[in-house]
Amino acid sequence: MKKLLSFLFICTFILGYSQQKELSIEDAVLGYYKGLYPSSLSNLQWVKNSTNYVFLKENEYVFTSAKTGDIVEKTNLNDLKEAYPQLQRMPYIQEINASSLAFRTRNSIEIFNYKTNTKQASITFDDNAENNEYNSKANAVAYTIDNNLYIATASNPKITVTEIEDKNIVSGQAIHRSEFGITKGTFWSPEGNYLAFYQKDESNVTDYPLVDINTYPASLKNIKYPMAGQASEQAKIGIFNLKTQKTTYLDIDTTDEHYLTNLSWTPDEKYVLIAEINRGQNHVWYNTYNITTGKKVATLFEETSDKWTEPEHDAVFLPNSTTNFLWFSERDGFMNLYHYTTAGKLVKQLTKFKWVVTDILGFDEKGKNVFITGTGEDARESHTYKVNIKNGKYTKLTSENGSHRTKLSTNGAYLIDSYSNLETPNNTLIIDTKKETSTQIYTAKNPLEDYAIGTTEFITLKGNDGTDLYSRVIKPANFDPSKKYPVLIYVYGGPHAQMNTNTWLGGASLWMPAFATLENYIIFTLDNRGSANRGFAFESSIHRNLGDLEIEDQLTGVEYLKSLNYVDANRIAVNGWSFGGFMTTSLMLRNPGMFTTAVAGGPVIDWKYYEVMYGERYMDTPQENPEGYKKAKVSNYIKNLDGKMLIIHGSVDPVVVPQHSMSLLQEAVKQKTQIDFFTYPMHEHNVGGLDRVHLIKKMTQYIVENNK
Repeated sequence: MKKLLSFLFICTFILGYSQQKELSIEDAVLGYYKGLYPSSLSNLQWVKNSTNYVFLKENEYVFTSAKTGDIVEKTNLNDLKEAYPQLQRMPYIQEINASSLAFRTRNSIEIFNYKTNTKQASITFDDNAENNEYNSKANAVAYTIDNNLYIATASNPKITVTEIEDKNIVSGQAIHRSEFGITKGTFWSPEGNYLAFYQKDESNVTDYPLVDINTYPASLKNIKYPMAGQASEQAKIGIFNLKTQKTTYLDIDTTDEHYLTNLSWTPDEKYVLIAEINRGQNHVWYNTYNITTGKKVATLFEETSDKWTEPEHDAVFLPNSTTNFLWFSERDGFMNLYHYTTAGKLVKQLTKFKWVVTDILGFDEKGKNVFITGTGEDARESHTYKVNIKNGKYTKLTSENGSHRTKLSTNGAYLIDSYSNLETPNNTLIIDTKKETSTQIYTAKNPLEDYAIGTTEFITLKGNDGTDLYSRVIKPANFDPSKKYPVLIYVYGGPHAQMNTNTWLGGASLWMPAFATLENYIIFTLDNRGSANRGFAFESSIHRNLGDLEIEDQLTGVEYLKSLNYVDANRIAVNGWSFGGFMTTSLMLRNPGMFTTAVAGGPVIDWKYYEVMYGERYMDTPQENPEGYKKAKVSNYIKNLDGKMLIIHGSVDPVVVPQHSMSLLQEAVKQKTQIDFFTYPMHEHNVGGLDRVHLIKKMTQYIVENNK
């Protein structure tokens, strides 16, 4: 009887597996377009100054009360077409309040009154406009054309803020290569009366040549690229007064090439706060400036480190205060919040978590509590908390395990919470922040339920120093523990990234489980020391010696894999992109014989070819740290190659410039070492769109063909 039951179970398993669809690499790569990632409520957001939320459903905006759950209003495409006959589908809402919404067309911001179904205002700007930032209080849009900055209002489509012919001086765009949390170059004041903006002078920055092959003949495309140890940009901050249409520049001397970051306005619009960081990135001065005179008022505080200082968040002022604000700092080893005044007084350390605070969402109506996001005890997750500003007591508002993306209503009474974990594709809840209760409003179906997909599991390994190393194992759908499986180690390993998260698929791209099942592979990923969300000691241990501890931790993963009965220890391949390309080539060449195959995309080969802001933070300059640069230089190990290695690079990569891969190829020729190389013409740092299918197929085919 037992044998019969076993036979029936095996038959049922095989039948069930055979009836499921095979997920191809192409479908997996294009999964977002093919409905293979979890669905969600489209354009879901709060209506400002209300407790209603809105989302898009079948050419209709649906307004719902968070308090009652009732639908209170709808606006459909026909309503909008009365004012905008040219619309073919519902636009994406940029901002919405109790009576109107703003959306963008190709070259305008449109404000539509959905109560009266009429066009309320239209702000038109130049067809060539980039870096657009709309502000509803100013009723204006800041934008750039080439290297200059402009503002459009309802009455004037092109107010000139800067008119500089020198192309080396760039206004209104992100500076310092978007490090230090910088994502943009314009900053509207709280009431919309002023526009602060970044300006950078790149005159001393070397031109780096990229080649456009789509012209006849090919043409030169120079970019500004400040390499480690070489001349960098000089930053300025301008304040444009919309009423007088005059600009005041802050009186800051940056001829020493120090950094200007984390620009924040005081609520009274009289001052801006700036974090100034020395080029060595180990000293921060937090300064306040008078916007009328441009003069520095005071240094509020300083922070120093023997490794690096890296402020990444603006000051957040407490409600109804022009003098009290919250500041993010890692000074106690984890990113926490500190309560300061504009007189430079530290009121208190508000949070004292042994985990990372990641964002401030807002405050409740009376300003007694601040709502924050952070990892919580498990660094692979993301949760939302309510923290009492007076006493620091806190409450966790997101109860389910996993990674939560939350949005706070204007008065702080409710949260929209969308979360996923390994078992949950996507659920959306409304959380009452006072009662601490929740109501589910959306449940996504498993988009892969009809496909043969294996399992994704988390494991925690111990590093050589006792550190927990979070890892992920993906197994094929027909996994049999009695068999031996080849392994692909997918690696990133660098700062500001985390590969293993308690989300749907565990942080993996969909091509990974597809490949695992198609080719009967185990795919393994480990977050080594240096990666994100583990605190400053974990992240900064790599300082001046990129590659050393990261490799050590990755080899801990390799030893674990070799201990598994179902792993073929003689068939282990490694793959990664960017910092992961650096790790892939380093693992392959500094540990000959351990891996049969390596595929490295956009790899950093020599850190002296990488940019100043990132490279000098982690490695100092080549002049200050010659031994560190020498040890990390991948080309020094090319003669060790034992196996097959493919290098892939975008031909116009402006991030990890092609010189990296070229230098490795040059040394390979010199050492009479055979390696493989493929370039993606006219692609930048990664390969997107339909061409990404080609990339993933090339990588996976190379691995299967050579990992033997």
